Amino acid sequence: MPLVGVVMGSKSDEPAVQETLKVLERLDIPYEAVVLSAHRQPAKVMEYARSAPERGLEVLIAAAGGAAALPGVLASWTTLPVIGVPLATSELKGVDALYAIAQMPPGVPVACVAVGPWGARNAAYLAAAILSLKYPDIADAYRAYREELAQG
Repeated sequence: MPLVGVVMGSKSDEPAVQETLKVLERLDIPYEAVVLSAHRQPAKVMEYARSAPERGLEVLIAAAGGAAALPGVLASWTTLPVIGVPLATSELKGVDALYAIAQMPPGVPVACVAVGPWGARNAAYLAAAILSLKYPDIADAYRAYREELAQG
């Protein structure tokens, strides 16, 4: 059963999201990946977020560019942790998405990582850190990765 839901706002976001998926696979974290647009499919986004806990999801990662409403809309419909990945899909090179994700109102938090591939990877590592609190196997895999990093 997937623990992480990876949501991208458009099929064109898939190359950037591949960085997230690679990390989740490396750490052996089960996930599902879907394409849902906050602007074009608001009812489907609502249903996805509302049903996520019933389906076993414990963390949501949402990648979006431009107005980047997706992470915030997901967070408005669930109390699960939501990690937003701003993508550089507009002429503003992701700064617009970064601001949109980082400026959530009090009470509806969205964790925000860096723009682009670094952020996409870090979203998966942040999900691993969150899940490590409950799952010893994920904690071991994440700890091993961090020890690898420390070795250089």
